[in-house]
Parts: sequence; structure tokens; C-alpha cells
Amino acid sequence: MKKRNDFFKLALWGVACALILTGCSDNRNTEEKLLMEAEKEEAEDEKMEEPGIEANRVSIEADTEEAAEGMAMEPETDYADWSNYFHGLNGAAVVYDASNKRYIIYNNDCALDRRSPCSTFKIVSSLIALENGILEPEDSTRTWSGEIFWNEDWNKDIDFSEAFRTSCVWYYRQVIDDIGKDRMQRELEKLQYGNCDISDWEGRLNTNNNNRALTGFWIESSLMISPKEQAEVMERIFGDRSDYSEETRNELKQVMLVPDQERSDLSIYGKTGMGKAGGIVVDAWFTGFAESTEGTLYFCVHLGRTDGMDVSSSAAKEIAIRIVSDYNSQERMKW
Repeated sequence: MKKRNDFFKLALWGVACALILTGCSDNRNTEEKLLMEAEKEEAEDEKMEEPGIEANRVSIEADTEEAAEGMAMEPETDYADWSNYFHGLNGAAVVYDASNKRYIIYNNDCALDRRSPCSTFKIVSSLIALENGILEPEDSTRTWSGEIFWNEDWNKDIDFSEAFRTSCVWYYRQVIDDIGKDRMQRELEKLQYGNCDISDWEGRLNTNNNNRALTGFWIESSLMISPKEQAEVMERIFGDRSDYSEETRNELKQVMLVPDQERSDLSIYGKTGMGKAGGIVVDAWFTGFAESTEGTLYFCVHLGRTDGMDVSSSAAKEIAIRIVSDYNSQERMKW
């Protein structure tokens, strides 16, 4: 390109000089135009030779390539008929296969419907408390008030591990109050946690319970999240690009690990949750992730109200474990 431009400039200068030597007044305008053209070409060439111009061009090309690569790596979404796992229960299942960047969804409408997270939110409240030093696992026992609760496991002094395992609401009500509204709001926005709505901090919208120790914005109240968003949040917490410390994540994994798993090649971690309206179960959850040599799966199963059937968080947990186990051993090869 530069040689061609040099040749063009020489030709222009040559023609201009010839016109000057001939002294033809009729060609004066042509001479001036040619000289101006030659000077313009030279100026443009000098500009292109500046290091900054070339660096900017390379940078722009790199950014364009990176953007194109990012678009190409957007996760795929496939839809599965997993109705045989649900046995007539109304619900949805989401599996995010991180190694293959693929979502597999059963019952898409329900998978995108935001519902109260209930006790699955203990994953997030534990995460925030651990990361900010509000919970210290080795010194986490909180004193029981003496109030008799319906769950006998809660009627005693209790530490973090047992509070998570037994889903102790009064313990987590205290933890969340210690986190505080401002910090909680910031953390939920960082995690893109559903609608991020903690406006009903006290949980007064929950018509099932007016005991402050047993309610809050995360129990059939203002905070809502969809099954697909639950799986996405799990990936943001435990995925390769997590913003949270390894120590925090390991502490969470210890309490989330499902005990007595049948398979040694697959480790499943998760938390149940359940909420009622008018005495009827309207939300039952199990959300978490699974690790194997094949990679990590982030998942969520939600069950909604199904009249005449037993809707429970234990049922959601059983369905989720079966789906994740079967997908890991069989379905990866099909999708």
C-alpha cells in the first residue's frame, strides 16, 4: 500500500513540475490542484505511520474479535420432557451444564415464574454473613430465647451448621438482621437475585405467621426468584468466575453437602425450601449444584401447588437428585 502511495505522489509531483516548466497559464489551476493532492496524500501517509493509529486499529480489531467470541459462547437452551420424574406434580426443573454451556429446562413457563425462595435463601444469607465476618463457623452458636417453636430442633442453643441443616428460622432471622438492609440490598443486586425486593423486611406480607422470629422478606413475602434464576445464582456463587472467597465457598459446601449419597462419582450440594398460603404448600424447592469428573451442574427444582397431591421440599429434593444423577451419567451424551 505504501509503495503504491509513493508512486502516486511521485507521479503527481512530476506532472506538477512539468506544468511549471512549460509556464502554461491555462494549466495553472490544474497545477495547483495536483500540488494540493500530493500534499494531502503525504499528510495522510504520515498520519497512518503514527504508532498510536496502528495500536488503536489493532485494539479495535481485538475488541471486535473478543465481542464476537463472547456472543458465540452464550449458553444454549434445550427443553426436556422430565414429566416422568414429577408423577403429576406441578413444577419445573432447570439444569445448567457449565462445561457445555447449556441449559436444560422442563416446563419453561414455570421455570421463568418468580416465586418466594423460602429457606433456599439460607444459602445466600449464609454466603453474605460468612463473607463479611458476621458468621464465624467455629464460634457461631446463638442463644435460644426459650420460646417453644413447632420444630423441636430449634428449641435450644444452636450453631451455624445445625441451623442450616434444620433450617432454623429464628437463627437466620438474627443473622439477616445483623447483615442489615443496606448490605443485603447491595449483595442481592450483585448476585442479580430475582427481583431483589427486600422492602418487606419484617415479613408482614406473610399471612401464615405473625411471629417476627419466624418470618421475613424471603418467606412468602416481597422477595421473588424464578427456578432458572436460582440456578444462575448458584453458578455466580460457586462457578469459576465467583467473586467470593474460597474459604467462604468451602464453608458453604460443607453445610450444603447432601449426606449418604449413593454414588461416589457425584457430589450433590443443595438446600430445600417450602412455603404455604392458607395452610397449603404453594412453593417447594431444592436448589444447588453437583460436581463430578464430567464438570459442574447447577440446578433447581420447584414444585407448586398441586391439589390432591403431596407437595413438599423433600419431594423436590428427590426429583432434583434423580434428574441430576441421570443427566450426569446418561443424558450428557445425548444433548
